[in-house]
Amino acid sequence: MERTNDSILTDFVLVGLSAHPKLQTVFFVLVLWMYLMILLGNGILILVIIYDSHLHTPMYFFLCNLSFLDICYTSSSVPLILASILTVRKRVSFSGCMVQMFLSFAMAATECLLLGMMALDRYVAICYPLRYPAIMSKGAYVPMAAGSWVFGLVDSMVQTSLAMQLPFCANNVINHFVCEILAILKLACADISINVISMAGSNLIGLVIPLLVIFISYIFIAATILRIPFTEGKRKAFSTCSAHLTVVIIFYGTIFFMYAKPKSKSSVDTDNQEIIEDFISLFYGVMTPMLNPLIYSLRNKDVKAAVRKMLGRKNFSDGI
Repeated sequence: MERTNDSILTDFVLVGLSAHPKLQTVFFVLVLWMYLMILLGNGILILVIIYDSHLHTPMYFFLCNLSFLDICYTSSSVPLILASILTVRKRVSFSGCMVQMFLSFAMAATECLLLGMMALDRYVAICYPLRYPAIMSKGAYVPMAAGSWVFGLVDSMVQTSLAMQLPFCANNVINHFVCEILAILKLACADISINVISMAGSNLIGLVIPLLVIFISYIFIAATILRIPFTEGKRKAFSTCSAHLTVVIIFYGTIFFMYAKPKSKSSVDTDNQEIIEDFISLFYGVMTPMLNPLIYSLRNKDVKAAVRKMLGRKNFSDGI
């Protein structure tokens, strides 16, 4: 189909929970509260890592990047979600939709690679503790983090550019809270084979390979921990990896549950399934970034000690 003036859309309509107005109020309050917790929790974690020189290590450098990433990811989508709930005309401009899709996709792709880099860091720390400072030097972990960001931005630029070239017909209704790339591709009235192939390559490099790196790294980590003769040594070694492993399980588990589950054919089940999918999307987009600082701080003595130290100095200076 040729792209004519009639087929060029100027905006999209975000459906979200429009069919369930009673849930929208609850959803709005819930998302707003979680977004504020994300900004607070991840913001405090970044400040603590920057403030305490004892936390200037590769692991906390990656964690600082992850917290900043979570703030950027949620800030690219949550304001749009909240605005679409409040307004009657749930419309977003074509350019605004593409910008939001670019930022969200870039942050998600970056996080996939960053989690893989963090697994490599834990692998070196557990399996080669004596060589860890030499292997994970600043000249190694800074390019690892920077490479994750570059890949995410470039990958998103490619996917967004391909999506922008597609013609969109009369249907401009996105059955989602935000401009999610798969929901956008469903609206195209042209062959999307190139987009599908590009997305497959993107998923292979940015999703499957990091997951394989994480899986293989933890096989070697588990084997090394099991060879430690003392129970206390095993506990300490495992505690350094447990937070990262928890985040990985939540992050990848939610992704696979969203995109690998079978679709219901019943109209009633489909309606209920759409509500469930909406809340799963919420969990992936908002809940995970909110949980990350809690997971890393509650299970980490160094972070808790740094927070107490920072608060103690602040109270001391206030007393003076």
